[in-house]
Amino acid sequence: MKYTQLGRTGLKVSRLTLGTMNFGPLTDEPESHTLMDSALDAGVNYFDTANVYGQSAGKGRTEQIIGTWFAQGGERRDKVVLATKVYGNMAAEGETVWPNHDRLSAVSIRRAVEASLKRLQTDYIDIYQFHHIDRNTPFDEIWQAVDVLVQQGKILYAGSSNFPGYKIAQANEKARQRGSYGLVSEQCLYNLAARDAEMEVIPAAEEYGLGVIPWSPLHGGLLGGVLKKRGEGARRTGGRAAAELAKPEVHAQITAYEKLLDEHGVEPGEVALAWLLTRPGVTAPIVGPRTADQLASALRAVDLELSAELLDSLDEIFPGPGPSPESFAW
Repeated sequence: MKYTQLGRTGLKVSRLTLGTMNFGPLTDEPESHTLMDSALDAGVNYFDTANVYGQSAGKGRTEQIIGTWFAQGGERRDKVVLATKVYGNMAAEGETVWPNHDRLSAVSIRRAVEASLKRLQTDYIDIYQFHHIDRNTPFDEIWQAVDVLVQQGKILYAGSSNFPGYKIAQANEKARQRGSYGLVSEQCLYNLAARDAEMEVIPAAEEYGLGVIPWSPLHGGLLGGVLKKRGEGARRTGGRAAAELAKPEVHAQITAYEKLLDEHGVEPGEVALAWLLTRPGVTAPIVGPRTADQLASALRAVDLELSAELLDSLDEIFPGPGPSPESFAW
């Protein structure tokens, strides 16, 4: 495994992030434990989750599964850089969301972190991430809550997820005024087929020293060889991939993409991950394997070298927005 610094911090993390959103609803507890063991054995030390993960298995279930894995010992917790998120409410579907039980008020953050620590069976979280922006809570209040948690040793760093560039700037400028450390990472939607983050989010992250953690690196499976798998009789495409493939222009792009990679003798999913690892500012894409084979494929991507010719061809199929602000200003 290769490692890099997380943004401007001294924290060293693997070039892949193990995403755990499938743990519980799609992958049962024993298999989830096996995947985490395999990832750690392969050198993946950066694990990402969120308090609301668990979906059909119940919100919080994913954190509980990670907690029972930590409880097995063997230096599991000590070796892992653990990131979780706060923002969403924990009410079951159909239940009323009680006031102050979601978003980023100081009381909500305090309540949420205590609950996450309990589910995770740990006494600290390495990177506590704001899952979305909260337009109703000023950053002064958010940083006050974060600073208290850092002083208590319950969290070490703060990160963001799904923030626009201007909110990254606002957050870190307010942190600077307070003498707080500010955001150290940003999780954003970023992949070959979704490059909007290059306009403002990634430049802002680089300017303020945040590590970029792309989520959905395969764009819901669209970049994982979906047409080839369909031709081989794999299960029917669903979700984001199906909706996107219904668009003629996207279908044409994916056809060209898979044809190109077939000519080069490389696997689409591995190339999509390897491409992200060449991008400026990117620290570690989030991979969410459901099986051991999917994890093994993601691990191979770390050592996959893409030629300049192939990178140019990928840019032709999936052109980015261009440099900011030149691409839209003049």
